[in-house]
Amino acid sequence: MVSKTDDIPATVPTSNTNDGAEEGETPGTRDTMKESLKDPCACGHSSDSTVMNGDGSHDHTEEAESKQEGGGDTDQGEDANEQEVIVIQDTGFTVKIQAPGTEPFDLQVSPQEMVQEIHQVLMDREDTCHRTCFSLQLDGNVLDNFAELKSIDGLQEGSLLKVVEEPYTVREARIHVRHIRDLLKSLDPSDAYNGVDCNSLSFLSVFTDGDLGESGKRKKGSELEQIDCTPPEHILPGSKERPLVPLQPQNKDWKPLQCLKVLTMSGWNPPPGNRKMHGDLMYLYLVTMEERHVSVTASTRGFYLNQSTTYTFNPKPANPSFLSHSLVELLSQISPTFKRNFTALQRKRVQRHPFERIATPFQVYSWTAPQVDHAMDCVRAEDAYTSRLGYEEHIPGQTRDWNEELQTTRELPRKNLPERLLRERAIFKVHSDFAAAATRGAMAVIDGNVMAINPGEDTRMQMFIWNNIFFSLGFDVRDHYRELGGDSAAHAAPTNDLNGVRAYGAVDVEGLYTLGTVVVDYRGYRVTAQSIIPGILEREQEQSVVYGSIDFGKTVVTHPKYLELLEKTSRPLKVQRHAVLNEKDEAVELCSSVECKGIVGNDGRHYILDLLRTFPPDLNFLTVEGEELSPESQRLGFPRPHRHRLACLRQELIEAFVEHRYLLFMKMAALQLMQHKASKEHKAGPPESQLALEEGGAAPASAESVPASAEGGAEVPPQAENASAEPEPPAAPPAEAAPPPAAANGSSALAATATENGECEGPLEGKEAEECIPGLAQAKELAEALAAEDGTGIDPRSREVVLNACKAVGSISLTSFDIRFNPDIFSPGVRFPDDSSEDILKQKQLLKDAAAFLLSCQIPSLVKDCLDHSALPMDGTTLTEALHQRGINIRYLGDVLDFVDKTPARVQLDHLYKIGISELITRCAKHIFKTYLQGVELSALSAAVSHFLNCFLSSFPDAVAHLPADELVSRRKNRRRRNRVPGGGDNTAWASLTPGELWKNIASEAQSYYHFTLHCESVDQAVERFGLQKITLLREISIKTGIQILIKEYNFDSRHKPTFTEEDILNIFPVVKHVNPKASDAFHFFQSGQAKVQQGFLKEGCELINEALNLFNNVYGAMHVEICACLRLLARLNYIMGDHQEALSNQQKAVLMSERVLGIEHPNTIQEYMHLALYCFANGQLSTALRLLYRARYLMLLVCGEDHPEMALLDSNIGLVLHGVMEYDLSLRFLENALAINSKYHGPRSLKVALSHHLVARVYESKAEFRSALQHEKDGYTIYKNQVGESHEKTQESSEYLKHLTQQAVALQRTMNEIYKNGSNASIMPLKFTAPSMASVLEQLNIINGIIFIPLSQKDLETLKAEVQRRQQLQEPGKSEEQPEDSQLELNDKLPVDD
Repeated sequence: MVSKTDDIPATVPTSNTNDGAEEGETPGTRDTMKESLKDPCACGHSSDSTVMNGDGSHDHTEEAESKQEGGGDTDQGEDANEQEVIVIQDTGFTVKIQAPGTEPFDLQVSPQEMVQEIHQVLMDREDTCHRTCFSLQLDGNVLDNFAELKSIDGLQEGSLLKVVEEPYTVREARIHVRHIRDLLKSLDPSDAYNGVDCNSLSFLSVFTDGDLGESGKRKKGSELEQIDCTPPEHILPGSKERPLVPLQPQNKDWKPLQCLKVLTMSGWNPPPGNRKMHGDLMYLYLVTMEERHVSVTASTRGFYLNQSTTYTFNPKPANPSFLSHSLVELLSQISPTFKRNFTALQRKRVQRHPFERIATPFQVYSWTAPQVDHAMDCVRAEDAYTSRLGYEEHIPGQTRDWNEELQTTRELPRKNLPERLLRERAIFKVHSDFAAAATRGAMAVIDGNVMAINPGEDTRMQMFIWNNIFFSLGFDVRDHYRELGGDSAAHAAPTNDLNGVRAYGAVDVEGLYTLGTVVVDYRGYRVTAQSIIPGILEREQEQSVVYGSIDFGKTVVTHPKYLELLEKTSRPLKVQRHAVLNEKDEAVELCSSVECKGIVGNDGRHYILDLLRTFPPDLNFLTVEGEELSPESQRLGFPRPHRHRLACLRQELIEAFVEHRYLLFMKMAALQLMQHKASKEHKAGPPESQLALEEGGAAPASAESVPASAEGGAEVPPQAENASAEPEPPAAPPAEAAPPPAAANGSSALAATATENGECEGPLEGKEAEECIPGLAQAKELAEALAAEDGTGIDPRSREVVLNACKAVGSISLTSFDIRFNPDIFSPGVRFPDDSSEDILKQKQLLKDAAAFLLSCQIPSLVKDCLDHSALPMDGTTLTEALHQRGINIRYLGDVLDFVDKTPARVQLDHLYKIGISELITRCAKHIFKTYLQGVELSALSAAVSHFLNCFLSSFPDAVAHLPADELVSRRKNRRRRNRVPGGGDNTAWASLTPGELWKNIASEAQSYYHFTLHCESVDQAVERFGLQKITLLREISIKTGIQILIKEYNFDSRHKPTFTEEDILNIFPVVKHVNPKASDAFHFFQSGQAKVQQGFLKEGCELINEALNLFNNVYGAMHVEICACLRLLARLNYIMGDHQEALSNQQKAVLMSERVLGIEHPNTIQEYMHLALYCFANGQLSTALRLLYRARYLMLLVCGEDHPEMALLDSNIGLVLHGVMEYDLSLRFLENALAINSKYHGPRSLKVALSHHLVARVYESKAEFRSALQHEKDGYTIYKNQVGESHEKTQESSEYLKHLTQQAVALQRTMNEIYKNGSNASIMPLKFTAPSMASVLEQLNIINGIIFIPLSQKDLETLKAEVQRRQQLQEPGKSEEQPEDSQLELNDKLPVDD
């Protein structure tokens, strides 16, 4: 049985190493970013565009080798890796646990677990959750909390572990109170709304009524009668209202079961000395639901009632004292309501899916929230005023030394899989803790809760240290950036620096250290948080910098150790080693930009910082005297002025460009060889034999390796860098490109190549490319020969071929392909030695070519991917990701929109244009909002934000700000004068903003920053002109600026009163950027699993993906976007292999995780909801499937409106399910909408449209409206006939169905005539009207969702693969335009399907 899964690339291009993972090579870690994987003809710049930070991040050799023992032979590599995994997967065993007062119970454990993990399980279980202070004992011996279970003598299957209550300490008592408070709050969503403690929202359970698995067993059977299928009005096609309230449906579990009125620390704390000596640790004050006020002592033996009251201190035990080891046992004895409600609460808590309660690794903020009651909470109050961070008080030595933790985890060994897992888990954990601490600190700094280390200076110049983290504000404080653009440059530098940190971190060179870096935007300020290099605060910067320059290149120093370390990063980061002149005109060697500083810390580690120019400058936005850009750039009006001179190219662009040049290099060498070797041609053998060699993986230096240059060891093309060190199936085609999934013979599909000036030609299919460039195989052989023999024994002519090709593509070496960039070109103040002038010219040309490549290749490729729907951005975030993946910076957004506007198929890009425009408008508004907020004092914040939103979104023409002086009338005058904030001035200036002025500013910002002309002077004009939705604009601006608004229905269009009042603004959150450490091994397994699935080995694929899931869990814990992708793919495989129940369970996890980690209305979450609905339907849970689809449609309407190609798929799904439950009229509304959207976005002749016509015809048939049915089926038949020919099976099916419809119609007519003629005594033939069977509906659902079942033998499989390939090549080029290899799988029109 073979099936087409989602969007899994054939063999995921190997250039993507760990860091690319999240950005889009997982089969849609972001489903909206399928593009990179999906280009069936693998345009060269498509596959590699996925590389995020750091291609070849394992290239430095020792790691690549340790990674898989079988370095070159991918096959061994995979086995080796699988063996390693078996080592960790020791089988689990069961132990018995006996807790006081409960029956012994069994617990499944694994030998790797620590004893501590059993503690966690017990603190979570319903019957033992109230215990925190206990030890586990085996045969009377206390187990060490941090010991692994396998290291404990005598612990085996069936051992009995006893839970023994231990005496309390102050720390244990506090942990206990905190834990009890967490249990009481466990169903309360306020932490998720307030964005604290890594809580976030999830609403899936509202739509599935509890757990899917169980309800499936209960409700099976024909439940058609009870289903209420009518969707709410606002979800129906064509509805114009976009309500906000349904975004957060009321969860009935959240109605809090109150157990206690008050639980707080008593004012009598801490115990006086004499009581301390009686064992008193602290005092609590409680009010029970029965209004009983009690004072409780926490002592070493447990909790008991004492005789204190509010005003008299009497610590003697009350009578009775109810001494209990746990506070819950005490309260259950004195308050019946507590006992009842606490039990109910815990039962509910345990029933919730674990994924609804586990903390996420990074905080997710919600932009809407209901009005939550603010309840008394002692723990929260205490946390707010102590600088507790993470679990400070549990850690010896109080505050954490972040730098030491970050660097020590990097130094952990990484020779084998278990070591690497341990290391990656530690790195990930420290990073997420550091990001949380840095965010909290940055907010404290801006809120004024931290003392500056230079308090005497101007507020903008202040720096802060809090909790061992250094904070600085994004202003140009000492005219540091004066020549680069002042404050604008100071604002851009931190994000550039972060990208540099990310890139160096991904390359992961041993011995080279970067700082922990987090960039936080909060209340209009940008704060950079960094870990502190030991000793840097004691010295002046001049003394400590041993490499680089502290004054932008006037004085420069270098250091041999740094050169040696940075040399290792130069290949993966494409940085050229170069010399610059210092103030004495001496040449100084560098292997990075001059700003990059090397500092040796007091700990002896070599740190690099200020990595803001890791990547070369973007010449399209850098005007340089006397330099001409290439004609493509000039034609589009570049270079353009930009706010600052720090605009640099993205790493993804550099990767794509180098990849593109490599193909060019191979082509040129091949063409020259053909001219030289015309006579010897037959000896070289046809390309096929060459491929046979690669396929077997016999030669590590097959297509992957490229000549070695004298200076730099074996040079490898970018994508092949870790080709050899990756578990890849033997039939993997060479690394240049990902051929169509069915290419079994490994023919190297050469990617869309390029002419020298960087223009793209049309994409070529695998074989054709091979045939167009006849000398390609020889060129490869030659390249290999040069690599293998250092060039000796090769005839000079061949060497000249390589030399010419190298020169032509701008390689820095003349004996091999090697492109690197000098990041200091065009840096003001940097001078180069005279002897390198030729090299500098070459570098300048490369930069111009790269800038032109972005415009002439990458932007068109993005638009092409959107046209063929392999890229499906749905909102601002996913659009940004799609741009970044191809290396296009956001500053090009205006150019992308202009390009879309000029595209002939403009209508089919409507969705992209709309999303782009709303992104551009909200980004301009964000820029204005940032400076607007800086002038607002804290007490006026909500008024200022609501005023800004009114000016931005409300139709009310004269929005007037309410100055918030009303709360404290009398003191108002003097207060205003006294308080000044950073960047102060007249703090009521914000109140004078008007809608007209704001929109004028937005238009001028669009013009100056994006070079895009917005012809609109008000929000209503913008909505009218571009077809935007105000609710979508509100969502985008709120997410970008961190605003949280009250969830209620807003009237945007009233001309009589403003939309927002200050009561509607609930909070303002930070927007945080940080590095995402990756799980590399897990990712390699994931890729191999995908490749196996692609080749049709579902079982093996499934095993590998399961393995990847284990490893991901091992590194990231339970919650992470990559785990989400893994679960989605597993669910899909389970479904295809017929295990619907398992599919449902995995997909449920994927939905919950997507809601929690990405957000409840992230485009990814919408996709996950759709998949889950399909599996629910297959499981016979029809009403649940419908509710899920309605939810997905609501979210999609909110996020991007109805006019989006993905809406057609969603509506087809809804229509089909409604057809299945015999709601024909409703079904038609959705299916006809899907038909209209498909016709618009895929062109009226697309096979998708034919399928839509067929679905509509089926519903008309069920309604017995045969004329309409015939009309639609005829339209479908015509499309099939024109597109795939008469003999194609689809055309045949359609023509059969037409016959069937005609017979039905004739029979109906005959019956009607009979009735007319003979009146009531007509002999009527019973007509056969059948409701569609569930099986037939499911079959159609599978087809539109791109899943096809074909029972096949292995032999059929081989012939099928060959056949598919043949057909793909026969297809006329025009056809490939509308063949998204995507959700509505077109392949099904070309596969012999026998259902």
